[in-house]
Amino acid sequence: MKIGFIGGGAMAEAIVCGITSQNLLPEKNVFVSDHKASRCEYLKNKYNINAYVGSDNFIKNVDVLILAIKPQTAKKAIDEIKNTVNPTTMIISIVTGLTLSVLEKSFPQNPVVRVMPNTPMAVGAGMSAISLGSHVNETDSVTAEKIFAAAGAAIIVEEKLMDAVAGLSGSGPAFIFIIIDALSDAGVKAGLKRDAAIKLAAQTVLGSAKMVLETGLHPAQLRDQVTSPGGTTIEGVQVMEEHGVRGALIDTVTAAVAKSRSMGKI
Repeated sequence: MKIGFIGGGAMAEAIVCGITSQNLLPEKNVFVSDHKASRCEYLKNKYNINAYVGSDNFIKNVDVLILAIKPQTAKKAIDEIKNTVNPTTMIISIVTGLTLSVLEKSFPQNPVVRVMPNTPMAVGAGMSAISLGSHVNETDSVTAEKIFAAAGAAIIVEEKLMDAVAGLSGSGPAFIFIIIDALSDAGVKAGLKRDAAIKLAAQTVLGSAKMVLETGLHPAQLRDQVTSPGGTTIEGVQVMEEHGVRGALIDTVTAAVAKSRSMGKI
């Protein structure tokens, strides 16, 4: 299999890092096009892949083509390549707001896939939601999942749920960073040095998330395991409830989802 990228920015690099570090395919089978020669040189040297200014060197020969460009340049880029792409090539878009219907109009013969990843892909811990176009078969679906799971985890969702994904996992890292920052502030207030407080808070969030994913237990069950009768944890939980932390987080994600729905689709 050969994979090509239109756009060589941070998200494209995260995917490249995932598929090469996980040996999903040889480096020589990865091709990136970016408008900056310096960026191409950087990607070529760091990952031992093929990188060019322009896509003419590979676009007809790749099995998967990933659109990793900015929304404002998407239409122009698609117009430039839509008549060149092999009709059997799977088109995967990570462009915010670029719908399956638009992709299928531009690439009527190709299987098309829409993906919403998030920034932790950069450290191999991303969360990607995948929506499948009407021409996508089981093999295509499995391939798309493998590509994005290589840099974290991936799930298949209906496209109508992409706004919910945007508000939860797309924007979610920012909300978690605020929580980590607040927890570390509390640690500093209690006498810890800043670097120690940040490490304690961040690792606690990481470990807690890992327990949810690996045990399969509901978060409330895991919370109860930590919350001893009359102990320190229940004191903190009471304060969280009094301050409406649970409701605030629900409202935060709900607001982000609503904003995603209100933004124009490409």
